[in-house]
Amino acid sequence: MPDSALPPISVGLQSQFDILQAGFASDPFPPAQVRLDRLTRLETALLDHSDQLAEAMSADFSYRSSVECRLLDLTTSIGEIRTAKRNVKRWMKPRRVSMPLHMRPARGRIFPQPLGVIGVISPWNFPVLLAVTPVAAALAAGNRVMLKPSELSPKTSDLLARMIAESFAPDEIAVATGGPDVAQAFSDLPFDHLLFTGSTEVGRKVATAAARNLTPVTLELGGKSPAILTESADLDRAAARIGWGKTLNAGQACVAPDYILLPRDQMAPFADKLMQVWQHQYPDGADSRDYCGIISQRHLDRLQSMIREAQQTGAELRTLPDATSGAARRLTPTLVLDPPTDLALMRHEVFGPILPLVPYDTTEQALEFVTTRDRPLALYVFAENRRDCDPWLHLTHSGGLCVNEVAIQFSCDTLPFGGVGASGYGAYHGEKGFETFSHMKSVLEQSRLSGLGLLAPPFTARTRRLVQLLNRFV
Repeated sequence: MPDSALPPISVGLQSQFDILQAGFASDPFPPAQVRLDRLTRLETALLDHSDQLAEAMSADFSYRSSVECRLLDLTTSIGEIRTAKRNVKRWMKPRRVSMPLHMRPARGRIFPQPLGVIGVISPWNFPVLLAVTPVAAALAAGNRVMLKPSELSPKTSDLLARMIAESFAPDEIAVATGGPDVAQAFSDLPFDHLLFTGSTEVGRKVATAAARNLTPVTLELGGKSPAILTESADLDRAAARIGWGKTLNAGQACVAPDYILLPRDQMAPFADKLMQVWQHQYPDGADSRDYCGIISQRHLDRLQSMIREAQQTGAELRTLPDATSGAARRLTPTLVLDPPTDLALMRHEVFGPILPLVPYDTTEQALEFVTTRDRPLALYVFAENRRDCDPWLHLTHSGGLCVNEVAIQFSCDTLPFGGVGASGYGAYHGEKGFETFSHMKSVLEQSRLSGLGLLAPPFTARTRRLVQLLNRFV
């Protein structure tokens, strides 16, 4: 379609994309020094704007602790960049591979090659972290990048756009801000790879749009990630770690525990321990100074609707004091004990500070509960006896699995991070991120001397004997 027939949004995005493509064409295999310079500029921009970014994030959430802003979004992003800087020269090197006997003396290697222009669509819940970490991986791999941050965190998105424009040329990184219409036009661009982080519903639309251009996609989605308490679980340790992980960012995290499966006789005592943890962490309930707000009124209404539905069914709820001011968009941490499985909070990802406790009577029953539902992004197992972990490791599918811990796997850049099934596909972080945004090109170099010529036509009795001999050694 000619530019004159495109809507203005698409024309603007196409212009940005063309500039990035031209930049990549001028330097399709940037040396390590160039990649390190770009990573350093990204790191410096984060450090120089750290105060403003923390303020912008807090404003977007109505309130978010400065410590949480810095720890979750800035520190982790800087760590990812520094890991790339330390390792990019090694990651860039061709990797030698062995050759089958009948191919020798040929040599084989895998050559990491930049893909071109990478698209990144980032969400609102960690508006710096989930924008910067894929950008850093793409830069380490030698690409140009186009970023579309979320319109639900507008102050942070606008600041990211200004920050990047100050530090990078338009043919290195471009930022496109705006709403769903911009995101749709962004997805239609013929990127060399597109990474999307967000909901499963929107992820399907992004994948459909990308498929029209045969653009490979990494989808980082979410789902209902369960925490499993086995018979041997240490309830105090589990309560401390689940309590922290569930109210981190007020539960607005794709890796937050979505519900807990636990032995029936543990439900009441564990609920008591969780409430004690939350009372210690947030002594003033939802008004506590370290407690995060909900990103928008629409999301707050959705969560409050889940709580009302649970109350109407007669499920037992335990909560901390609610916020004294509705304008603060804060929702108190809430436990829902033994909820009916047809409730919205059991059918949809909660993505907030509501935690259902679902009792089970046998391990087989708990396994069936998990395996008959969509595959989650994370699965958390609490057990003091290692054998209690084995069924969950071998018989369930999840993007990742943690034992006696929650949420922190996202920050471990030596482990690939990604989903499976409805929770997404593809992975990144650390070296895996470098490989995701590279074409791992297979290269075979043949020697001057090669026995394969003996297998060329015309085929003779000798050829047939050679084939029979090869069958013994291949």
